[in-house]
Amino acid sequence: MPQRFRLAPRADKIIKEIKFGILSPDEIRKMAVVAVVTDQAYDEAGMPVEGGIMDPRMGVTSPGQRCPTCGNTLHDCPGHFGYIELVKPVIHYEFVPHIYDALRATCRVCGRVKLSDEEIDKFLRLYEKLEKKWPLLARRVTAFVRKKAAKVMECPHCGAKQYKIKLEKPYNFIEERMPRLHYLNPEEVRSRLENIPDKDAKVLGFDPKEARPEWAVLTVLPVPPVTVRPSIILETGMRSEDDLTHKLADIVRTNNKLRENIESGASEAMIENLWGLLQYHVATFFDNEIPGIPPARHRSGKPLRTLAQRLKGKEGRFRSNLSGKRVDFSARTVISPDPNISINEVGVPIEVAKTLTVPVKVTPWNIEEMRKLVINGPDKWPGANYVIMKDGRRIDLRYAKDRKIIAESLQPGWTVERHLQDGDVVLFNRQPSLHRMSIMAHLVRVLPGKTFRLCPLVCPPYNADFDGDEMNLHVPQSEEARAEALELMLVEKHILSPRYGGPIIGGLQDYISGAYLLTTVATLLDRSDVQELLGVTGYEGELPEPAILSPKTVWTGKQLFSVFLPKDFNYSGKANISTGELKCDDEYCFYDSFVVVRDGELVEGVLDKKSIGHEQPKSLMHWIVYEYGPEKGREIYDRAFKMFLRFIEKRGFTTRYDDVRLPPEAKKEIEEVLKEAYEEVEKLIEDFKNGLLEPLPGRTLEETLELMIMDVLAKARDKAGEIAAKYLSPLNNAVIMAKAGARGNILNLTQMAALLGQQSVRGERIKRGYRKRTLPHFEWGDISPDARGFVKHSFYEGLTPTEVFFHAAGGREGLVDTAVRTSQSGYMQRRLINALQDLKVDYDGTVKDAWGALYQSVYGDDGVDPMKSAHGESVDVKHVIEKVTKVRL
Repeated sequence: MPQRFRLAPRADKIIKEIKFGILSPDEIRKMAVVAVVTDQAYDEAGMPVEGGIMDPRMGVTSPGQRCPTCGNTLHDCPGHFGYIELVKPVIHYEFVPHIYDALRATCRVCGRVKLSDEEIDKFLRLYEKLEKKWPLLARRVTAFVRKKAAKVMECPHCGAKQYKIKLEKPYNFIEERMPRLHYLNPEEVRSRLENIPDKDAKVLGFDPKEARPEWAVLTVLPVPPVTVRPSIILETGMRSEDDLTHKLADIVRTNNKLRENIESGASEAMIENLWGLLQYHVATFFDNEIPGIPPARHRSGKPLRTLAQRLKGKEGRFRSNLSGKRVDFSARTVISPDPNISINEVGVPIEVAKTLTVPVKVTPWNIEEMRKLVINGPDKWPGANYVIMKDGRRIDLRYAKDRKIIAESLQPGWTVERHLQDGDVVLFNRQPSLHRMSIMAHLVRVLPGKTFRLCPLVCPPYNADFDGDEMNLHVPQSEEARAEALELMLVEKHILSPRYGGPIIGGLQDYISGAYLLTTVATLLDRSDVQELLGVTGYEGELPEPAILSPKTVWTGKQLFSVFLPKDFNYSGKANISTGELKCDDEYCFYDSFVVVRDGELVEGVLDKKSIGHEQPKSLMHWIVYEYGPEKGREIYDRAFKMFLRFIEKRGFTTRYDDVRLPPEAKKEIEEVLKEAYEEVEKLIEDFKNGLLEPLPGRTLEETLELMIMDVLAKARDKAGEIAAKYLSPLNNAVIMAKAGARGNILNLTQMAALLGQQSVRGERIKRGYRKRTLPHFEWGDISPDARGFVKHSFYEGLTPTEVFFHAAGGREGLVDTAVRTSQSGYMQRRLINALQDLKVDYDGTVKDAWGALYQSVYGDDGVDPMKSAHGESVDVKHVIEKVTKVRL
């Protein structure tokens, strides 16, 4: 229903308030240009019928036509309302709660609020006092009045006895006049609401000037303009009408039928039926998803999309056409990796670069370049697609006969919409956009092919992978937008995450394996290796001094990485491999598992996930970016990291079936461990059957048995894993990946080499399936490890059919859980963002909302920006001391 917007006049044209109201029947008639009296839309000639639901006076929908009401064409005609004079009043479904409150709080005879005059005056004064400054508190006053008045069963003004009123959803009101129930029809409801005086209406929360209670019961229905519900011509030449038009036709048809029946003196039951049908059509015109009543449908059975459906939900006007919508100057395609481009760059296909354009103002300094682009036109890259003259006229170069003439006539002040070129700044986005690094600014690199190319180092912030992911590219259209994108959104500015102040962009997978292998003590490189590895990085300086001169001149991998480090950089920290036998806690480390950098030289330790990986706070890369700025961090990512990939390419790195093969003696040890575990489980089951098992506190005997069995089997799997790890060679590529942190962990290798272990569903052993057993392969009541999902084989050996089934059951739970969690966390994120979106850090350093209410006197209560912090701390004292003294505390 149309709502009134009242803008208070202000000299500086700032909107002071927006007031919503209900249109009165008189206002609906006044603003309308036509009374709709027939459900016919078009006559035999195909022309709109006057007084019909598509009356031309309600606006034009065809180009070239002029509106009979305002004289404007399609482009300028806003559309005009019509109205339907309803024979009998009907309840407006959206206002049912307000009507219900008003009926319960007021007298059925005199219409006064069922409180004394003194109380009414007292509450009214309080309401008027709070209304302007504290509207939420004022609303509480009216809610209290409604609740209090509803309980009074005798009118204090006229003494009439009151009856309890029930709402029978969706829109029927019943008065409990014992011994029988009295159905209040819309006519009675309206007459009762009309009796409410203005003063009493106000204390109930109605504004008598803008929204009298009886206006919520419709006697006149506004008909939205034709421009809101245009008809379309199908390929067959037939017209297809909008859902709202279908609904309006039903309303007019039923209304006319009701009039005819009343005039012809039809039976009361017949009139009641038609009145109920009119009520249904009007209610579903506003909302076609009312609980408890069937939705109005097309002949095909598809529900009509009426007013509420147009507005609410994901596909509605707000979320689909206003908050997020399709835009120009954007492209979308599949992404693929390119480790040779900078983290700041994005590879753009030529086809996309020729379609997307950047507006460039012609100046005396660039006019010659612009002329060349105009001559190249839309087909040849780099070229241009459009030229815009000073007066705004646009020339489409696709249809220009002679582009040379247009190029010659270019003048300063004109605009050329040129193709995307190398170095242009664009915004790159992957959905779902869950944090600010889901959309960052990249610099264009036009490349052959059909996919967007992305440096693999930038995958973590986007949560992107290359299994078919698509991403969006947006081209900023103004100098201001481009400058903001470069300064605020460039990838290098987001190496450190605002979530925890650690690098979110960093090495992963091959980068980490390559860095680890390059910087191990065993890696010695001759001159040609060094030249090739440094050459791929674009390094142009002197070669470092060799580490060993005799009998052969060789360099270490540590020296090559040191070339890129700042000369006054000091750092020390554990490597990822620093666990178990290789554990080291200080720089005097025999195993090379403690990383030490002194004056820009990597003195000891291997580079792995802990030093160069993403999401590793206080790592080597974190301190470089923190101390030397994002430009230095980007330079190391773009240059040194290419060296890691080239080294792993040169050396060769792959996993094979035999990497997880265990010798016979290892298998024997694992079998012994399993045998002991099975015997222990059997003993536990025996004790349980004989009543010898002691229940754990707060657990039943069955639960105690299950927990004990799971504990025994978990220990067995861990022991088997330790045995497997003992026999797997540290030079094994699968082990290298796990230990360096490139991919996977020792548990994965255990499951491949030794055994899979217990499969679980909802944190318990698998127990559901057939009656008294999980599968028909087992006996009734069998609760042994094998019958409850314990997989004693490894992937190397292969699983039995029952083990495959149990493994699939455990895996399925993971998949379902992921799918459910995604939708839940997405909705939670949406609610949180909507709740917090108006909070901002003000210029005085305080955190306020849009109304100026203070939330924090200092941002985060400590004034520290996590992105510029040392993992949340404003200063890391230990690191500062180490930097100066070169001694680790």
